[in-house]
Amino acid sequence: MKNLFRNAAADIPSAVVVFLVALPLCLGIALGSGAPLFSGIIAGIVGGVVIGSLSGSNLSVAGPAAGLTAIVVVAIGKLPVYEAFLLSVVIAGVLQVVFGFIKAGIVGDYVPNSVIRGMLAAIGIILILKQLPHLVGYDKNFSGDEAFFQIDRENTFSELLYSLNFLSLGAVVIGLISIGILLLWDLPFFKSRPLFKFIPGPLVVVVVGTLISIGLQRVGGHWDLAANHFVSLPVAKDFSSFVGFFRLPDWQYLGNYHVWVTGLTIALVASLETLLSIEAIDKLDPYNRSTPTDRELKAQGIGNLVSGMLGGLPITSVIVRSSANLNAGARSRLSTITHGMLLLLSVLLIPGLLNAIPLSALAAILIMTGYKLAKPTLFREFHSRGWDQFVPFVVTIIAILLSDLLIGILIGIGVALFFLVRSNFRSAVMIVHDQNKYLLRFRKDVSFLNKPIVKDKLEGVPGESYVLIDLTRADFIDKDVVDVINEFMHHAHLKNIRVEIRKSLYKTAHQAVGVQGESDVKAA
Repeated sequence: MKNLFRNAAADIPSAVVVFLVALPLCLGIALGSGAPLFSGIIAGIVGGVVIGSLSGSNLSVAGPAAGLTAIVVVAIGKLPVYEAFLLSVVIAGVLQVVFGFIKAGIVGDYVPNSVIRGMLAAIGIILILKQLPHLVGYDKNFSGDEAFFQIDRENTFSELLYSLNFLSLGAVVIGLISIGILLLWDLPFFKSRPLFKFIPGPLVVVVVGTLISIGLQRVGGHWDLAANHFVSLPVAKDFSSFVGFFRLPDWQYLGNYHVWVTGLTIALVASLETLLSIEAIDKLDPYNRSTPTDRELKAQGIGNLVSGMLGGLPITSVIVRSSANLNAGARSRLSTITHGMLLLLSVLLIPGLLNAIPLSALAAILIMTGYKLAKPTLFREFHSRGWDQFVPFVVTIIAILLSDLLIGILIGIGVALFFLVRSNFRSAVMIVHDQNKYLLRFRKDVSFLNKPIVKDKLEGVPGESYVLIDLTRADFIDKDVVDVINEFMHHAHLKNIRVEIRKSLYKTAHQAVGVQGESDVKAA
């Protein structure tokens, strides 16, 4: 416990920032999922307190995720009652715990770095594009929406133009001032002052934005903000009504086929998103710490089990909240746990005060978070690494922007694999010649994909030549390629070509080369 509070001076201010970011996202994702608004808050609290306490990650923040919104909407519509859906969330949690015990966490290690960084940049760009309408007062779509096609029948890009028809002067003023404050807080002058380190810029934004909105309400007219421009947290009249916000799963639906299918679907998607988020945030960690992924799956499973039992939405590790946590200077999981406690205390003690926060101020915080994820320097860095890194990086970004997180990741992995195969293909076979002396050298892994080039090069050797086939640097040679070599050796003497095979005695895979035409071969 003592070690948990070792970095409290950095973690507590960070927790405040994450709390401010998480609050509208929890509500927005619940709204977009067609679930009770308080279910998003429950998931946020459980993600912070329960998963934060059990997780081995220092920076990851869990909560309701936009990536599960489509699944939740369909499930709630298909199942008889919301309590049956909660049963699916409980089942998903149990399955995730099982995934942890069977060591399924290794899956995240197979995602290339260029794809992970592309995912981070894509999330950053999506944050900016999706929050700009909220910044100017157009709040038709829920906060946290990441889908390309939106509920108002616009898409991510057309929404930007469409929102200009619904400008709110008050929201624009608050949004621009909020961005200005956050830019000032990032200047070296402010960063070097202890006072400004302890007081987070986003907290100042929320306080200033709220005070400006109160002032604009007194001015009235076009400057006044409408009710939908503010946070809309459910307010309980007393403690008993607060307890009524919580729901329990209905166990009589345990035999319902759709309950189990939904549970399995949530478990798989939530686990994949968690592993991807964990991999991404570990790469951003300035201390290069590594999260035990199997432990994370178990923690997420217990979190989903608890969330389902209390009436909450399914939970995953979330990039937006995790990156906000990192950018705010968090050092340990105390920040995650504290943000969950702040969510609980705020909805219990000051829900009315929170409902005075303008959404445009919170949009400014998310836009700046997005910018830090997708800085132009990141694009320059990957461009300098070469096309085999830059192309998967960019393709991942575009694919996520135009589809969703998981589809975009799969497309990015496919492109990265193409460049990997291409690289191995080009470097596996080397041929040089000096007059009528030829050297054919195999390196690394020579697969059947190299068969055409090997066959073409060997058959192109003119008569009266000498060919040295060097196998000593190859780790693997496909049997199709072995057959091509043996076939060439079998008829090389017809063109008076002398062939020499150089192979390692320690690589038994090479022994099949040269079994034919031994009289024509001088083995080294």
